[in-house]
Amino acid sequence: MDYKPVPCIVPHTNFDASGDSQDLRAAMQGLGTDEQQIIDVLATRSNAQRQEMIAAYLSEFDRDLIEDLKGELGGTFEDVIIALMLPPVEYLCKQLHGAMAGIGTNEATLVEILCTKSNEQMHEIVATYERLYERPLAEQMGSETSGFFRRLLTLIVTGVRDDLDTPVDPEKAKEQAAELYAAGEAKLGTDEGVFNRIMSHASFNQLRLVFDEYKSLSGQTIEQAIKHEMADELHEAMMAIVECVQSPAAFFANRLYKAMNGAGTDDKTLIRIIVSRSEIDLETIKDEFERIYNRTLLSAIVDAETSGDYRAALVALLGAA
Repeated sequence: MDYKPVPCIVPHTNFDASGDSQDLRAAMQGLGTDEQQIIDVLATRSNAQRQEMIAAYLSEFDRDLIEDLKGELGGTFEDVIIALMLPPVEYLCKQLHGAMAGIGTNEATLVEILCTKSNEQMHEIVATYERLYERPLAEQMGSETSGFFRRLLTLIVTGVRDDLDTPVDPEKAKEQAAELYAAGEAKLGTDEGVFNRIMSHASFNQLRLVFDEYKSLSGQTIEQAIKHEMADELHEAMMAIVECVQSPAAFFANRLYKAMNGAGTDDKTLIRIIVSRSEIDLETIKDEFERIYNRTLLSAIVDAETSGDYRAALVALLGAA
């Protein structure tokens, strides 16, 4: 299956960084703040265009646009807007850092960000994280996780996965499928090290072949095997890799559903996925969400515990404002 990502946010035609920066300044001057004007400008521009706005704002007003936005906004609406203003990789690094800060670790955030990236994307995240926080990501993560889960994430972060342009090898896929079978279903207990090695080294295209061969060999899907052989965070990480190999849109659609289902809304996850995928495949995710859950992502967000400017910003990013 060739994945065809379709974004919701694309570069704005007739973009004028100076004009936009003046509109934003006007929205924040005087009594009150024109939140809708801020949404209309920022939620319809690409991140590269927002970076140009930041430079134009500083040049024209000698002020920091992000700091001014922070001073005028609050709550989850502020979280969405500031997320939009950060370069994408810096935003993900900030999310990773937050997931490991303080007492406890948000393993689900680590899995969502790290297990879904190509090797090229991972190199960029690793370099940016160390620049921002003056500590290697692998070192920080190693102190916050443990066991085979830590080993898997460490392998991913250190960049051992084959690059996207590495040719697939059907014969090797048969061998890798046989190794996975021997390490799990065919023995008492599980050799997690074999699963970690193959799942972290092979490119997503190669893994797609491996999973097909696994089903031919064992009669079970790789998902069924992982469910039987793994538990807790390692299970979640393995499943994230499998789902992203098969359909990144389905993986993120499921994450969005879980963020909005049940008591309360997981705003951090909701914001992170909507913002970080907006210029990649959010339109595809919307289609997949509707296919899986028989309702639109827009209706789910409206029915979730979102309201006011926060909801309006999310809706605008879906291209539905």
